[in-house]
Amino acid sequence: MELFFRKVGENKPALIIMHGLYGASDNWMNIAKIWSASYEVFLLDLRNHGRSPHSDDHSYQAMRDDVIAFMDQQNIQKAIIAGHSMGGKVAMHLAMKVPERVNALVVVDIAPKNYTFENDENVARHDRILNSMVDLDLEKLKRREDINQFLSTAIPEERTRLFIMKNLKRTKQQTFEWKLNLPIIYRDILNITKGFDDEDILLNSTGFPVLFIRGEKSKYIQDEDEEKILACFPFADIETIDGAGHWIHAEKPDALSETVLEFLES
Repeated sequence: MELFFRKVGENKPALIIMHGLYGASDNWMNIAKIWSASYEVFLLDLRNHGRSPHSDDHSYQAMRDDVIAFMDQQNIQKAIIAGHSMGGKVAMHLAMKVPERVNALVVVDIAPKNYTFENDENVARHDRILNSMVDLDLEKLKRREDINQFLSTAIPEERTRLFIMKNLKRTKQQTFEWKLNLPIIYRDILNITKGFDDEDILLNSTGFPVLFIRGEKSKYIQDEDEEKILACFPFADIETIDGAGHWIHAEKPDALSETVLEFLES
């Protein structure tokens, strides 16, 4: 699969950024512009998101292989691999599968654990969001204001609603449709939230710097998750961004950017 991408910067070490669930490459453009002073930054639309092709397969193995194929297409032998949330899991899968292609790994606000209805409220939140998106009658709702109002019951946080609504686009008939492959993401949400099993952890990866970044107000990486992070990446650093929730790149872009640059330059 040939992924859509954006590039900022020229003729420097490659840095590849992968967005999270419901996201797209442009979510990271402001930070990419800062990092482009030191790196050639590639921002990917992962499969079933943004302007990349849709597929019935939304497994981490498929997304990982997409990124490896992208690197081959761009003649990138090694890169700094960075990912947020779902993109962070893609980054981890890539680092474990082909560590020889990784100069450094940066994982933003996601752990290698299973996120389930039983142990994590974030999965239930995704379920509410996806159900509200599926229930949305895009044939009848002609205005963004009406869609915003409809989604507000299941998604009370305005920031999250507006983020989800970035996935809407107008059709030639002047109705709306989703850019992302909603039926497949809805079907596979439990696979998307799945972590690494014990066999994966036996393939723990070393040989390159690893940084995990979590938001102080986010619950995606808990203190007890450090054990599994270090089982997968034994020499990983873990940093916390004060005052940030899950979408650290939108809430605290300067702090995130500085933390990553300090890590990479050290």
